[in-house]
Amino acid sequence: MAKRQIVNIVNFIRAVEPRCPMDLMTPVKEQIRLMTEHNLRGTFLLQYDALILPEYTDMLKALDPAQFELGVWFETVQPQVEAVGLSWRGRFPWDWHAHCGFSVGYTKEEREKLVDVLYEKFKEIFGYYPRVFGSWFFDSHTIRYISDTYGLDAICNCKEQYGTDGYTLWGGYYGQAYYPSRTNVFMPAQTDEQQIPAPLFRMLGSDPVYQYDFGMDPKAGAQRVQGVITLEPVYNGGGGGVPAWVDWFLRENYNGDCLTFGYAQAGQENSFGWPSMKNGLTYQFAQFAKLRDEGKIEIEPLGDTGRWFKETYRTTPASAITAHTAFDDPDRNSVWYSSKYYRVNLYGDHGRMRIRDLHIFSEKFPDPYENTVCPGNEAVYETLPLIDGNRHSGNGITAGGYLTYWDGTVPTFDEMAFEDLGEGRAKVTYGKVVFELSEAGIKVTADKPFRIRAEFGTDGGHLPNVDYADGSLLALDYHGTKYTVRLISGRMVGMTTIDSSACTVELRFDRK
Repeated sequence: MAKRQIVNIVNFIRAVEPRCPMDLMTPVKEQIRLMTEHNLRGTFLLQYDALILPEYTDMLKALDPAQFELGVWFETVQPQVEAVGLSWRGRFPWDWHAHCGFSVGYTKEEREKLVDVLYEKFKEIFGYYPRVFGSWFFDSHTIRYISDTYGLDAICNCKEQYGTDGYTLWGGYYGQAYYPSRTNVFMPAQTDEQQIPAPLFRMLGSDPVYQYDFGMDPKAGAQRVQGVITLEPVYNGGGGGVPAWVDWFLRENYNGDCLTFGYAQAGQENSFGWPSMKNGLTYQFAQFAKLRDEGKIEIEPLGDTGRWFKETYRTTPASAITAHTAFDDPDRNSVWYSSKYYRVNLYGDHGRMRIRDLHIFSEKFPDPYENTVCPGNEAVYETLPLIDGNRHSGNGITAGGYLTYWDGTVPTFDEMAFEDLGEGRAKVTYGKVVFELSEAGIKVTADKPFRIRAEFGTDGGHLPNVDYADGSLLALDYHGTKYTVRLISGRMVGMTTIDSSACTVELRFDRK
């Protein structure tokens, strides 16, 4: 059975852009025109300031609901805050700083009021409560409240990024979708009782090869504010505004090596203006229509995908994103594998490979804003680090998990191969080295005994403390949350090295 290859077109609408004069109506009209011209189904999400303006809502009410889905975009704005009797703390009527523009800047009671006024206003205008919800980021209490009070079919948030626009989402489920935990919305739920019953989709279509450590230099380390290479059509130096990059992304992202389903979110918020998105969006939408007509992808609203996900998966399925080439280099490749217990990135670079990233998921790790109001311009959501090839690089070292044979030689490969083993398992082969990725852990085999050594150039403010490392157990602590890596085969040698048992290392990250 062929795996679904899904594109969600999600455009969201603001009514103010304080940074420069901007025509905010034309982008919406043109997006509707292009989607109508190509018969593309998709979603528009309204911020509160757009929701209270008839020039937007009257236009949207006239659309065919079978083609155009409507939902809410939750960045707090001055009229919304004042509508619930609070004082606006922003510099402008819409201010992207975390302490005023996002839910984390408010108390739990205030968050609920801000949700209520948004949802009630939507129902007043459109006659029903929205079933899809989006925001760059949000706290766990807000999503629990929406899910329990109003119900949800789908949620979307920003891709992985570090410091961009003042907020960090780092170490999470990479692409596609997961059921978030009630205790920490940035973690996949690992238990039925803690699972929010609506999938959360990661937005923007990140470059699976270059986005992760974009701008990182082995000498200087990671950038404090990360750049962007995504499907967003406004990025014409590299990304969704470059036709050749779009063609490459669509070919690699929808190559079928995805375990569950191929996925990307396309579209653009109106506050970039039509001139900056026109060329990229026009090209992308024409390509979507072409690939749809060829039976290679499906284009549908976010809510449709969310309902399908809920009908298909009782718990978060393991997923993979596989790029056999980089946009500009056929000798680089990347495999992102995520399950409800961890994520890992395997990265091949001109015949050599490393474990570029490995983060652990745990419901024990609390939402940093569960009982705290964000006081400043920046906010951070993260998971539990083990290997971080971006934040841990520096001082001349590119961080990662490196494989060497016991004789000191390094495994090399001519090409990377990916195989779906079923039941959420994947096999990734680099020459004589094979990774078997499963929901609970990783098994590595090679043609002769080897070791895996984690190399770090700097802690990047992101290294865990090692409580214990010996034999078959690595016990770690990150900001007060304890977690373990268990060795089913292989043994710890010091705090950063694992020697194989014969020719095998097997790691487990679940807590069973």
